[in-house]
Amino acid sequence: MTTTIPINLTLNGKARALNIDSRLLLVEMLRDNANAQGTRIGCLTGDCGACTVLIDGQVKKSCLVLAASVQGHHVETIEGLAQLQALQAAFVAHNGFQCGYCTSGMMVVAADLLRHQPSPSREQIRKAISGNLCRCTGYEHIVDAIYAASQAEVQDATR
Repeated sequence: MTTTIPINLTLNGKARALNIDSRLLLVEMLRDNANAQGTRIGCLTGDCGACTVLIDGQVKKSCLVLAASVQGHHVETIEGLAQLQALQAAFVAHNGFQCGYCTSGMMVVAADLLRHQPSPSREQIRKAISGNLCRCTGYEHIVDAIYAASQAEVQDATR
């Protein structure tokens, strides 16, 4: 038997009221009920990071979170990231993606890192993305892209 429950949350800065199946995972709710298609379903075990989002500013794997548990919380997905342009440009310029499946989760982690550490070292970047898997690039291009985005932001701040 399916139980539908109401849920209110702030999604990418906008108040949302949804009626959802009480058994849904957050990643499923985002994709199926909230039109946040950038949040990917990967492993459903928290290992790959393709479903990474921010909940109240904290990095979380949305496949490990019941949708009902975000009642009253702030959820930010790839679609809501403020720093996306610099990161997108850096990922393109440094070949930070190939198939693109991990990219949204990587960008959420990178944006969170750059919010808290505007000029991270390459080692800090590697540590930040260590919970996200990429099966295509081998990570160095991703590290280069995030590092370049941080340098662009530092240059923009000094102008």
